[in-house]
Amino acid sequence: MLPDPRIARFLSARAFGVVGASADRAKYGNKVLRCYLQHGRRAIPVNPRAASVEGVACVPSVADLPEEVTSLSIITPPAISERVVTAALARGIRNLWLQPGAESPAAVAACEAARDNCIADGSCLLVVLGYRDDWAP
Repeated sequence: MLPDPRIARFLSARAFGVVGASADRAKYGNKVLRCYLQHGRRAIPVNPRAASVEGVACVPSVADLPEEVTSLSIITPPAISERVVTAALARGIRNLWLQPGAESPAAVAACEAARDNCIADGSCLLVVLGYRDDWAP
């Protein structure tokens, strides 16, 4: 059992969006995507400039994510995170995890105003699930 009910709720999704997914394996957007895949979870990378990341087809925006995506990992600079949160709320995604470095007071406030599940306390998916850097799909 996970100690934080917000994290348990987030991880109960059937599919996850990864905003900020990158083909660069050194970037955290790539590591978060690989972490989901390492744990057998369905993850869809959101990247407007890439066709795929780690062999998984990308969608260009949050609005293009399939309906089954109910949790969204955000690994972007804070100013972009604010726009991502706005798009996620408009799309109906109610579980948002702003990974360390992506947090923005405005983004967190928007989540809280919508009464959504927002994780922005420095918790990191890579630590919670456990990440192995040597893994490849």
